Amino acid sequence: MHRTLKRETLRPPAATARAQQRVFDRFQREFNEERPHEALGQSTPAARDTASPRPYPTRLPALEYPAQCEVRRVSRNGDIRWRNPWVNVSHVLGEEYIAFDEIDDGLWQVYFGPVVLGRFHERLFAIEDEHGRLARHHRTSGNKSRKVLPMSSD
Repeated sequence: MHRTLKRETLRPPAATARAQQRVFDRFQREFNEERPHEALGQSTPAARDTASPRPYPTRLPALEYPAQCEVRRVSRNGDIRWRNPWVNVSHVLGEEYIAFDEIDDGLWQVYFGPVVLGRFHERLFAIEDEHGRLARHHRTSGNKSRKVLPMSSD
């Protein structure tokens, strides 16, 4: 399919982005509504498409966390305040709410909804990722600096 898409839409490319979009739209319409597909018993994808019976909300409900959790809103740049100093979480979670559940004295499990992001070490103002790597060097309210690790499994 990708080879066909390239051959029919990009060789040669259209002169403008708008013209190229029209070429892609024409290909999509032909591919889905006119061209029979062997894998679909020589019918078109549009003929086989059915609407999902599952209703989807127009807006996702707010995340709810257990009452014992400390909930913080992540800033646009990916930080939260913890007893005044800034702690980096991830810019990916900007403007979302995350929860901290204390699992030991000064050690907190960090959640985004049901997903465990890592463990926050309160004494270090650092979040340990799933591989046990601790953050170092990051700005705080004072002149201290701590480094931050991204919270991904990459």
